[in-house]
Amino acid sequence: MPHRLAVYPGTFDPVSNGHLDVIERGSQLFEQMVVSCAVNISKQPLFSLDERLEMLREVTASFPNVRVESFSGMVVDYVRALGGKVILRGLRTFSDYENEVQMAYANRTFAPEIETVFVCASLEESFISSRLIREAAALDGDISRFVPPSVADRLRAKAQKLKGDLKDHGKGR
Repeated sequence: MPHRLAVYPGTFDPVSNGHLDVIERGSQLFEQMVVSCAVNISKQPLFSLDERLEMLREVTASFPNVRVESFSGMVVDYVRALGGKVILRGLRTFSDYENEVQMAYANRTFAPEIETVFVCASLEESFISSRLIREAAALDGDISRFVPPSVADRLRAKAQKLKGDLKDHGKGR
């Protein structure tokens, strides 16, 4: 039986054009896609959960079969609760591959009925990471190539906080 629902989990801090590439391609592969913003206690995101959800909803509004939610806990438990069988993940680099395969094996151990499907990033988006985008924004770099315009505006608005975070990080060295 074909899988009709896929869950694309992530922190999305901020959502990038690379994320949108995976979302667009996933929306063409699956009847329904849930882009789910993770509450990750080991990370301190720049944007609040509500801000990340709002940005995701803005930039995915044109995809009729995509909805945006959030979750905490194990992703396989969340996918199960939705009645899904597929976790969608994007791959940019070989190091992504190593990390993602390790996570897929762990998820498979906890939930053998749930598959992880990998989508390779488009070449143009393969080097984009949320960390790179945050750092470039903090240094007044032109981030318009990496994120949708509404996200770029939000990043610029947080530029002062980003600059302070970078200064604080540099003091610890």
